[in-house]
Amino acid sequence: MAELKDEDFTEADDGSIYDEDGGVRADFLDEVKAAIEANDGPRVTVLAGALHEADLGALIVALEPDERLRLVRLMGTHFDFAALTEIDDNIRDEILEGLPAREVAEGVRDLENDDAVTLLEDLEPEDQAEILDALSPVDRAQLQRSLDYPDHSAGRLMQTTFVTAPPYWTAGQAIDVMRDTDEADLPDSFYEVFIVDPGHRLLGTVFLDTLLRSKSRALLEDIMSADRRRVEVTEDREEVARLFQRYNLVSAPVVDEGDRLVGVITIDDVVDVIQEEADANLKALGGVSESEELSDTVFWTAKSRFVWLLVNLLTAFIASSVLGLFEGSLQKMVALAVLAPIVASQGGNAATQTMTVAVRALATRELSRANAARIILREVLVGAVNGVGFGILTGIVAGYWFGSPSLGVVIALAMVTNLIAGALGGILIPQILARFHIDPAVASGAFVTTVTDVVGFTAFLGFATVWFRLG
Repeated sequence: MAELKDEDFTEADDGSIYDEDGGVRADFLDEVKAAIEANDGPRVTVLAGALHEADLGALIVALEPDERLRLVRLMGTHFDFAALTEIDDNIRDEILEGLPAREVAEGVRDLENDDAVTLLEDLEPEDQAEILDALSPVDRAQLQRSLDYPDHSAGRLMQTTFVTAPPYWTAGQAIDVMRDTDEADLPDSFYEVFIVDPGHRLLGTVFLDTLLRSKSRALLEDIMSADRRRVEVTEDREEVARLFQRYNLVSAPVVDEGDRLVGVITIDDVVDVIQEEADANLKALGGVSESEELSDTVFWTAKSRFVWLLVNLLTAFIASSVLGLFEGSLQKMVALAVLAPIVASQGGNAATQTMTVAVRALATRELSRANAARIILREVLVGAVNGVGFGILTGIVAGYWFGSPSLGVVIALAMVTNLIAGALGGILIPQILARFHIDPAVASGAFVTTVTDVVGFTAFLGFATVWFRLG
């Protein structure tokens, strides 16, 4: 392979590999594919070697499955393994499993600890062990310690490279030590110096702007912030994200049960967590597994969706059974069969709106026992107001359509009843599920829809049966 120099990486330096729709440009993609097909490693490296890790990740996703591993192999040591943290789990695991363990170990060695954990945590244990064995004892011990922390914990999210100093150092000493330290021993980017005692317990923090503004002779213990927000190493990453949001943090120290400093979490990691959690909640509301990706196989995708579709089918039978109770009324007045789904559907839509707000409020801790009664009353009143408005509108249309003002009154009453029931179901069901430690984003939809279908059919057909004496 021809030797490449820094000046060779010019073709993609402007970063403009995207078209106006945000996808990878077709001409650029075709050029990369042609170089891969020709097994032209230097050409592939010139095209992709200077890309930011996020852009390289986008390129990998845009390639055909059989081209992705070839791109990595053709780029060799010029491939930035950080790009694999930017793609979905299936594609990443497929690439890692196709590479020799020693080659992966070389790539992992150059990554920040949190990125390395992201690459390894979803691999099969034997593949993970093989890669770890190819690392140096120090790197292996560091990574293994992070992998031993629970899934979704701060320990999996943190970087283990950070800057510390004793409290008796001066600002000038700290700056000189950082300047003289080998670049490889410093984090890629950092915002603060952590002040620790001889037992490595966290005493406080000195931000870099404070350090640079201070006199050279100023002691670090005099300029440090002792009340720095800190994160327990076993704390759930959602709680970490909430801490960053609440206090507008850009980084936070991570401590163990003895208050010893073991790592640091930065805002870029938290942004990823927020995005992943939002993605998982969005999928859950649609009854889709949070681990589902576009790269999943047809069979796996169908299997993961089947269970929730089955639950929805069972609840649909429950709602439909209500119609059977009013079979006589439906036979006597065909208009009821035409209008009943309108009442149920409108209630379901209103309930979904309330449920979405409730699930989000529970996730962000805005909805709690302290304010639950007030929020429930608010949603019921909203349901009542909308129920009256849509009841009048629907009643006028139905009365004119079937030439029966009485039918308009009946559907108006049913609409008010069902929108209030939908509001109650939408706000109460997520809270009840959360109380029993069931994810409300996953389970609320089917139950809420069942409530509005049952109440809608029962209210409308019940009112009609009494009003028109169809029983």
